[in-house]
Amino acid sequence: MHILKQKLMAVTEYIPPKPAAPPGAFTPRMQKTKEESGLERLLKRDLESVFSESKMIAVLQNNATNAEDMLLLKHRLRKHDITIKFFPNQVMRSFLPSSPYSNMQPLFIGQTVLFVSKEPKVKEMLQVLRSSPQMLLLGACIENTLLSREGILNYSKLPTMHTVHGELVGGLTLMTSHTVSMLHRHPAYLSALLQQYIKQQQPADSAELEAAPKTEESAA
Repeated sequence: MHILKQKLMAVTEYIPPKPAAPPGAFTPRMQKTKEESGLERLLKRDLESVFSESKMIAVLQNNATNAEDMLLLKHRLRKHDITIKFFPNQVMRSFLPSSPYSNMQPLFIGQTVLFVSKEPKVKEMLQVLRSSPQMLLLGACIENTLLSREGILNYSKLPTMHTVHGELVGGLTLMTSHTVSMLHRHPAYLSALLQQYIKQQQPADSAELEAAPKTEESAA
């Protein structure tokens, strides 16, 4: 019984924890920075040229579009000079933080594609997307302005630049013609009054000339 008690005491004996190592006792592990591959650098340069040359960069989520539908979508967009670009999200996250387009980072989650064009073709893009429900419009950068889906819809309702230019030229032409007519109105009105005055004076002058010989004869 005494031996069992000793064994029980030995098993249940309290063992204090070892003191923690002081700060700086261990050298921190050096995290290896992953170097970009040649393909990633090439895609990054291509992405940089896309952002610098395009006035419309739309981000869309691709929900399992098959190859045939994607080919048809590319053909429809190409009619309006809109191109589809594919870039891995890793390349996007590497490029965006150090660029003026850093606010677009939250858009690149999951399978995303880019619709790019050198000129804003918002109406044409939305028209093509009506027949492609697999493509979900997330946002876009149009003329260096970040727009949400609602902002893109509002942008599409704006008149085109040609329409605005035509309305501006028409308004300026109307104002110019109105100004010219106002400038010519007073001289023309004054000239008409003078001509009327001259016509009114002509009968009076002729009457005086006819009365002058009669007075001379009566005096004789």
